[in-house]
Amino acid sequence: MIKRKLPKLWWTLFAAFFLTAAGSGSARAAAGPGRCTGHFVNPITDICWSCLFPISIGGLKIWPSNRPDPDNPDLPVCLCGLRPGIALGFWEPVRLADVSMKPWCFVNLGGLKLDPGFNIGHKTMAGPSAVGGASQYNSQWNIHWYAYPLIYWMELVADFLCLESGSVDILYITEIDPLWQDSELTAIINPEAVLFANPLALAACAADCVLATTKLPSDALFWCAGCQGSMYPLNGNVSATIGHVQASKLALSRFAYKLHRELVAWGTMGGKGLCGKYLMPVMRKQQYRFQATNPNPQTSGRHACAPIGASTTFMSAGQVYPAIGEDMGYLVWRKRNCCAL
Repeated sequence: MIKRKLPKLWWTLFAAFFLTAAGSGSARAAAGPGRCTGHFVNPITDICWSCLFPISIGGLKIWPSNRPDPDNPDLPVCLCGLRPGIALGFWEPVRLADVSMKPWCFVNLGGLKLDPGFNIGHKTMAGPSAVGGASQYNSQWNIHWYAYPLIYWMELVADFLCLESGSVDILYITEIDPLWQDSELTAIINPEAVLFANPLALAACAADCVLATTKLPSDALFWCAGCQGSMYPLNGNVSATIGHVQASKLALSRFAYKLHRELVAWGTMGGKGLCGKYLMPVMRKQQYRFQATNPNPQTSGRHACAPIGASTTFMSAGQVYPAIGEDMGYLVWRKRNCCAL
């Protein structure tokens, strides 16, 4: 139980925000070009609560949903060592992500822009332009990754061992990661990318696009991010930018894959996840859903928390506003199969 932790958490966030803003008024302007925009995520009104579903016991959905769901273990009972339990499957909000072309822009912290005091992370400040040629489709994105175990710290379910525990915290900032800034260095963790840099491999992503939009992406086509493009390289350099929504979701998908490749993120779905997390260096795309929180929270509809690679046609309209709403924020939902007591 974590009684009275929520007020303390929000006071800490607000105090950090105002102290930083008061102490670095000029730092905002000096932190690079572009105005950082965004708002704090309201844990009540900005969350798509229907994305929790479906909930299943074994292969039976006890709380069905029209959202696609990967396969669950068939048997309703499970055994972890000598401990028996119920094979439960559900979706859990566990991470929050800022996705912006402006370095040091913390979208989900109210549009806070910091100046670290040294020239780092600003190399990738670029976006699509109308200058003609292939360069007009290039964009570079930075990502900030937060721990956000929403169900746990809101105490919606008490003493449930299957839930991700903890409090809100910043876990990863790509501005200080050299592998995220340089495609050549990124080859250290994705050397297989050269095998899929051909028209035939890219053409297969069209099938992944259809599958992700109609139901679930294909984990067999791990080099594809569906309708968004190729998963490689595992950094924020997007060379096929169609729009902010498409490019930001592609950058976030690559970042999630990068964490799995670096063994920072682990698998939680399927029969292997019943007794705990397991290594998943090749990310299964079906494990994640992304829900927009900034600039316009998407809290309802079948496509509010679409799987990786799903078409953005159904969610792009009204999602980005020129000048005042070009920085993106997402809530990351993760599929969890657990042997519950």
